[in-house]
Amino acid sequence: CTCKSWCDLIGCLSFVSAHLNRNVTKHAHVYLLCLHHLNFERPDDIGDPYVKHEFRWSLFSDGTFEQCLKLGHPLGSTEHYVIYGSSNGLVCISDEILNFDSPIHIWNPSVRKFRTTPTSTNINTKFSIVSLQFGFHPGVNDCKAVRVMRTNKGAVAIEVYSLRTDSWKMIEAIPPWLKCTWKHHKGTFFNGVAYNFIEKGPIFSVMSFDSGSEEFEEFIAPDAIFRPMELCMDVYKEQLCLLLDFYPCEEEDMDKVDFWVLQENRWKQLCPFVYPSDYYDGAIGISIDNK
Repeated sequence: CTCKSWCDLIGCLSFVSAHLNRNVTKHAHVYLLCLHHLNFERPDDIGDPYVKHEFRWSLFSDGTFEQCLKLGHPLGSTEHYVIYGSSNGLVCISDEILNFDSPIHIWNPSVRKFRTTPTSTNINTKFSIVSLQFGFHPGVNDCKAVRVMRTNKGAVAIEVYSLRTDSWKMIEAIPPWLKCTWKHHKGTFFNGVAYNFIEKGPIFSVMSFDSGSEEFEEFIAPDAIFRPMELCMDVYKEQLCLLLDFYPCEEEDMDKVDFWVLQENRWKQLCPFVYPSDYYDGAIGISIDNK
């Protein structure tokens, strides 16, 4: 009797939501998800075509940086895979080179269970996938995957996967400013919104797509950002941010990372991060405690 009541309790949606909210608020059970070489001391040889087969994904403690769990492909495949997002312990993985028919797996490494998304019936022509993003949308209490696709003739298609309904939905209303030739560079997923940094001719901008309301917005990047190579997009204090490691620092033997946050649909430049020039190679992101 006790076992049944406990199972009913921990299986109900209210308990699940309370448990997740508690962990998020307290920053409990937080791990770094890292792609690393099997030998931590071995330098990365970019010129070696076989070196990627010697890398693996693992979970590391965000406090001690010790390795906690080695991750293997849930299907046992030896092919290299890429992680396209994670939320509440779920991880979205797919092929390193995405195609419109690439299998997409939503995976829970902790309990070693996964779900493969169904094949979309919305696409009748071959699209090349530009981006795939995954995360949780608190407004609709559902995990979403967003994939942006395009043909070589410039046609754009966007599909949204719902974990709750286990189905894909094609977004019909594509804004006119997206129906043009553009390049995708990088993106992030936050609070149910997929953000992508795109290049349209001489203009750089951030395209946002809300996977719940299915609304698009475009934010022109600050004038100082004219190349994507040294740019990092992340979240800082619940706000989208851009980190640019390009311009020299006025202080001798120091480098800097310029820093903008999106506030009320406008970019606000904050104080740059200044660090010793021999300290590290650039900004790779923001930690959960905004460092």
